Amino acid sequence: MKYDLIDHQLFIKNRKNFMAAMQPNSLAVFNSNDIYPVSADSTLPFAQHRDIFYLSGVDQEESILVLYPDCPKAKHREILFLKETNDHIAVWEGEKLTKEKAFETSGIKTVYWLQDLEKVLFELMTQAETVYINTNEHYRANVETETREDRFTKWLKDKYPAHNVAKSNPILQRLRSVKDQIELDLMQKACDITEKGFRRILKFTKPGVWEYNLEAEFMHEFLNNRSKGFAYTPIIASGNNANVLHYIENNQQCKAGDLILLDVGAEYANYSSDMSRTIPVSGKFTERQKQVYNAVNRVKNEATKLLVPGAYWEDYHIEVGKLMTSELLGLGLLDKADVQNENPDWPAYKKYFMHGTSHHIGLDTHDYGLLHEPMQANMVFTVEPGIYIPDEGFGIRLEDDVVVQESGEPFNLMRNIPIEAEEIEDLMNS
Repeated sequence: MKYDLIDHQLFIKNRKNFMAAMQPNSLAVFNSNDIYPVSADSTLPFAQHRDIFYLSGVDQEESILVLYPDCPKAKHREILFLKETNDHIAVWEGEKLTKEKAFETSGIKTVYWLQDLEKVLFELMTQAETVYINTNEHYRANVETETREDRFTKWLKDKYPAHNVAKSNPILQRLRSVKDQIELDLMQKACDITEKGFRRILKFTKPGVWEYNLEAEFMHEFLNNRSKGFAYTPIIASGNNANVLHYIENNQQCKAGDLILLDVGAEYANYSSDMSRTIPVSGKFTERQKQVYNAVNRVKNEATKLLVPGAYWEDYHIEVGKLMTSELLGLGLLDKADVQNENPDWPAYKKYFMHGTSHHIGLDTHDYGLLHEPMQANMVFTVEPGIYIPDEGFGIRLEDDVVVQESGEPFNLMRNIPIEAEEIEDLMNS
């Protein structure tokens, strides 16, 4: 891995918190992701399942974590099963985790090779009454591919049909949504790498560059700072492309007078950053562009203040809608009649701001978090209002990643990334 070794105290704490929420005499199993084939002998780059990473720090395929806090045999309360490394693998792929390195990474003392899984698991299952399976229940999940975790769950339930079954996901949704300081430091690192990329872009951008040129400049900076690259597929949307919310083609030329909406973020150690900025191709906003830009920035700043402990997701978005409605009236995009006659299920402001304002962020860009429960300190959210005006040929979105505090305004992990219109103009013309 490109990133520096993470303090395994994080993973020890995460396992302790998870096991404290388990039922008595129960066992939980977590699998690595598959390496997915493309065609012939080609594969996609490996990306670790975030749950086993969160609980162990293991960033390697064909790994399994078993947690059994009430196990009569103390050494079997935490177990890692790993693909056994050998000289052939070391030559062709690079050495996999040894048992010693696995302990250094995870803090788990008991490590077996994967070939011993069924034998050891049989012993554990004869003692446990309940088994926790790990299903994907994120509110945005739409998975058509059968994962390694899915196949393992089928095998486990078929092999041990008399056991009670419980779900790991509700526990993980709560635990993963509240970040440890080590996690916040890793996310800050990801945001700092994103800042380096953005500052590079401000110097590089001029009329005639192509969207993919900007994507390449970001990638150059990310890789040079120990990131694997983008935390999600980047959006580099010039002109009217910005009015396509998930525009990812990034294949058009950037023209003088247009704006470029950039929605990009570096990953670091599997943790995501998520930034949106909108910049003028020619280095200077028009009066109208700046008017709309500043309106979006005001909504972002005021919306950020609403992210406090005890706040509820649905109420938060209603309040942000009021802020946006006020700005759209000021811009002349809405009038009072539009607001008075609006459909409560699709308010008038949605014509120009049709997506949500915030989402959890962490190991996943759209991270775990139960939206029906109140916000807590150390949750991390994006704040990303936008105004999209196809008739005027541009869209503007601004986005930072912020940490909810015990009291006061959230802490902005992107506080050092330029965002004020005048600062962006100054940097582009310096």
